[in-house]
Amino acid sequence: MGSRTKGSDRRVGRRAVLLGGGVAVLGTAALARDELARAWWRLPGMERKRVEGELDHRAAEWTSASRANWRRADRPDDYRIDRVVIHVVQGSYATALKVFKDPGHGAAAHYVVRKDGHVAQMIRELDVAFHAGSRDMNERSIGIEHEGFVDRPQDFTAAMYAGSARLTADICARYGIPVDREHVIGHVEVEGTDHTDPGPHWDWDRYLKLVREAPKALA
Repeated sequence: MGSRTKGSDRRVGRRAVLLGGGVAVLGTAALARDELARAWWRLPGMERKRVEGELDHRAAEWTSASRANWRRADRPDDYRIDRVVIHVVQGSYATALKVFKDPGHGAAAHYVVRKDGHVAQMIRELDVAFHAGSRDMNERSIGIEHEGFVDRPQDFTAAMYAGSARLTADICARYGIPVDREHVIGHVEVEGTDHTDPGPHWDWDRYLKLVREAPKALA
C-alpha cells in the first residue's frame, strides 16, 4: 500500500499566486510556491477566524485534545486533505479521550467513535493531528479512532460502524475524497508505520458500503 502515501499532492491556491508577486518585490522570489501556499495564512491579519468548540461534523461532541498533540494549520488551503485514516484505540473511548488530552502523549486523532456510535471531535479538521506516525500522512489526512481492541471483533458494533460511516461520508463529501480503499485506509497501511490497526476483524466491505449509503439515507 506504499503507493497510497507517496507524494504530498499539496494544493497551490489563488492566495499563493497573489502573494508571489509581493514576495518577488521584497527580493525573496526564490521561495518555493508550495511553501507560499502553506504560509500565507500566517501573515498578519490573514489567519482564519476560529470559534472555540466549533464542530466540523455536526453530529459530534467537542472535547479538545492537548495543544501538544496537534499542529495549527489552515487546511485544505495549505495542505490538501485526500485521505481518511481508520484507527482502533486498543482501549476504551474514555481512555482515548484521556490520552489525547495528555500533553505528554504526543499523538491524537481528530475524532473518536464510541461503541454506541457517539462521536467526539478533539481537533479541528483544518489543523494537523499527530495520528498516523507520518508527517506527510498527518498533513493530508483526517484520523478517526474507534473504541475497542483489534483482536475482539465484538467491539466493532453495528452502531459504531454506522456512526463512523456517517462521519467518513461527511468528510469525503466536503473534501471530494473518493470512497474507496485507496483513500479510506487503515493505520496499518500508512507507509513506515509499526501499527496493525484496525486489524483483521475490521469489515472494510461493510464499512465502505455504509459510507457510500450514508448520503442517501440523509437525503
